[in-house]
This record gives sequence, structure tokens and C-alpha cells, in this order.
Amino acid sequence: MRNYVSLSLETNLFFGRIMKEHSLFLLAAFPSKETAYIEKADWFRAEFEKLLERVVQLSNGMVGKSVLCSGEVVTEFTEMAEQQTKRLTGIPIDIQITQAEKNLQAGVGRNITREMVQQVRKINQRALWLLNGLIEFKERILQEVTSCRLYTANYPLLIEHIIREAKLYRQILTSLQQRGCMPMQDLRDTELFWNQIMMEHAQFIRGLLDPAECELIQTANAFSEDYCRLIEEAKAQECRATESLTRKTLETTGKYRDFKAAGTQGITGCSIRSVILPLLADHVLREANHYLRILDNSEKGV
Repeated sequence: MRNYVSLSLETNLFFGRIMKEHSLFLLAAFPSKETAYIEKADWFRAEFEKLLERVVQLSNGMVGKSVLCSGEVVTEFTEMAEQQTKRLTGIPIDIQITQAEKNLQAGVGRNITREMVQQVRKINQRALWLLNGLIEFKERILQEVTSCRLYTANYPLLIEHIIREAKLYRQILTSLQQRGCMPMQDLRDTELFWNQIMMEHAQFIRGLLDPAECELIQTANAFSEDYCRLIEEAKAQECRATESLTRKTLETTGKYRDFKAAGTQGITGCSIRSVILPLLADHVLREANHYLRILDNSEKGV
């Protein structure tokens, strides 16, 4: 059960934080009159925060070095981005979780006990239950927004975007619970999914930057076009991604990650004009780091 425990904890470390932040972004974007939506989003934020706290408590010495070193769990900007977002929005954020994550030690989980397996299984079950509710909540928001019955500062595409990410998290946990392993997925399909995520990040960044940030807007737009081309090339492959396309995707994503890192530094340092929350900037950086690890592993045949 070693792989089950480590893969479950690694999955929840990354996606549990992502879901917590999705809930925060939803919460921050509602007008004050939408009290029911605000309360529901805040409930999911708090519950995923509790889940993440428990995952971190179990993860020391139980997760891979590549995950902890990838920058997908936390980055050098995460703690500052949380502090700033907490101050700007008034939304509570438990920064001690981030501090604990920064101190996590890698390990292979040699001393896996039956109790540890049971604890991890309960975490996965709790996460799946929360995910079902959060996905339903997001879909209801999307339906209301696109029917012009609800206002939010979030783009409808952003809501669709975070629904897809939540469904991927659910798919991975379901496979871990049923088969004890990650779902079997063709590399082409993985690249199609994450290239679309990366493309949409560029579109969101482009639309949330101040119009005066002409150079950054142009760079974001160029990355959007790059990923659009990668998606078209991947779709042209009948069954699987080719090595050359994966290398091209890896190179593009490495440059994109650097752009996001510079952007996060600029936003947390108040040198970039935008309506991007500091935590959102760090959020999309962590997702690029996660994708880079997936691509790097595929290159190495891991």
C-alpha cells in the first residue's frame, strides 16, 4: 500500500490547496448581497483548509522528493501571497499550513501501518464527498451566471476551468480508492488537458492585467497562441503524443513558468498593475510547476 499512501498524499497536497483557493476566489468575487453564495463558498474554503491541514500532518516522510521540490505544493511566494490576499480581502487564511508544508521532508513511506492506510483512505473519502458538493456548487454558479441571474467578477470561462480541475481531482481520487493507483491516461490526453489549462491561464492573465501593461499583455497573448498551436498539434495525433511534441510542450511550459514566476513576484511586490489577487498569481504558478513535473516524468519514462 506504499504507493497508495504516497500518491494519495501527493494528490491531496496539490489539489486540496487548489480547491481551497478556488473556493476563496469564488468567495472574493461575489457582491455583498449574495449572502447565500458567500456563505457556501466560505464553507468549502474552510473545509478544504481543514482537509489540507490533515494531509500535511500525515505527509512528512511519506511523499516524493520530486513533488516537494517541484514548486507545486508551495513556492517562494506562497506565504507572502497568502498574507497579502488575507489583508486585501479580509478572508481568513491559515498561513501556518504553508509554513508546515515548507518544512516537509521527503520519504518513501517505508513504515506504512494499517492505521496510516485507514487514515489516508478516510481523507480521500472526505475529499471526494467535498468535491462532489463543490463541483455541483460551481456548476450551479455557472448556470446562474450564464443565465444572467447572478453576478460575479469571475469570467464564466474561469468557472468552467475550475470545474474541469475539480473533476480531474475527483477522477484521480476515485481511481486511487477503487484500484489503489493513478488512472490510466494517454500522455496525449494529459497534454491536451493541461495545455488547455495553461492556455486559459494566459487568457485570464491577459484579461486581468491593467490595460497600461501593454508588454505583459502581449506576452500573455503570445503564450495563449503557443498553447493553442500545441493543442491543435496534439489533436492531430491519432492516438498518442509524440516525443517531439512533448519536448516542445516542456520547453514552452518552462518559459511560461518563468513568466508566471516573474508575474507573481511583480504582483506581490506591487510593481505590476492588475486586478489579479496575489494568491491567484501564485496559484497559476503552482499549476505550471505541477505540469512541468508531469512532463519531466514522461520525458524520463517515469
